Amino acid sequence: MMDWTDRHCRYFMRMLSPGAILYTEMVTAAAIVHGDADRFLRYHEAEHPIALQLGGSDADWMAQAAARASEYGYDEININVGCPSDRVQSGQFGACLMAQPDIVAGCFTAMQRETDAPVTVKTRIGIDDNDDDVFLRTFVDALVAAGCRKFIVHARIAILEGLSPKENRTIPPLNYERVYRLKRDFPGVEIVINGGLTDSAQVDEVLRHVDGAMIGREAYHRPYFLAELEQRFDSTWTIPSRAEVVETMIPYIDRQLANGVALNSISRHMLGLFTGCPGARAWRRYISEHAHRAGAGSEVLINALNAMPPMPRADTMHGPVTQRQDEVSQ
Repeated sequence: MMDWTDRHCRYFMRMLSPGAILYTEMVTAAAIVHGDADRFLRYHEAEHPIALQLGGSDADWMAQAAARASEYGYDEININVGCPSDRVQSGQFGACLMAQPDIVAGCFTAMQRETDAPVTVKTRIGIDDNDDDVFLRTFVDALVAAGCRKFIVHARIAILEGLSPKENRTIPPLNYERVYRLKRDFPGVEIVINGGLTDSAQVDEVLRHVDGAMIGREAYHRPYFLAELEQRFDSTWTIPSRAEVVETMIPYIDRQLANGVALNSISRHMLGLFTGCPGARAWRRYISEHAHRAGAGSEVLINALNAMPPMPRADTMHGPVTQRQDEVSQ
């Protein structure tokens, strides 16, 4: 989700789901220690609960980054041991670290000493030829021994040689059963499953076996899915219409524009709001054609709403979107 789940995206997602834990895009520890930490760490208070996702393998840098994150008040700090990209491997972090659980455990220990927020781990179920329960249990066991009590598990292996990051999200088959067995092996540890979750029925099913579900690309491409899930698990919450979500974003957008942020830095995250509804194409097209222009303001979103054809209230407001069958999860 790098370059996707920035602070503007997360604020938008929070308007759709008051209860979900929001995760940042992965940030390297080096960028925080040696770069502009505020650029990577600042967020809006409305984003709570929010977790910072860190990448790195140097325990000292990871500890320093965790300390800075703690100063900003993050609710969780997550070590990314799941990203399979070449760029990540060359920096010795991401999924390749599954083969070095002692290094990850050392980072965890150093980080947890620097913060009261829980340090957690996001991982795959295996890498390359290490595609079995024993490999995954060995990795998790090392982190549990160090004190880690929460794992987010993408239910695919990562092929580090021969597949692109995009292919690693679709070609290795999903194996939910291995994640379920992991939960049975570690009943006192919180296990959150990730990968291939595109509808509410799937989420209901996986939650029979594990403690939580992470929604990645489906939430980005079809963000109203988050609102549907929120209402499913909190019947006291009144689900907003899609148009109401746009209206709640306007004051935030106006404040950001006043601070020099370009409209398309925010509106690009909102393109999928009407996915599955009549007029969704008109919504996307109007924003895409106008939001990048100099001086573009929040009126672009209002005009985009007006550019959509008249729709039944259920479709415009609260109707469920059409379920997509293609693979878009993280």
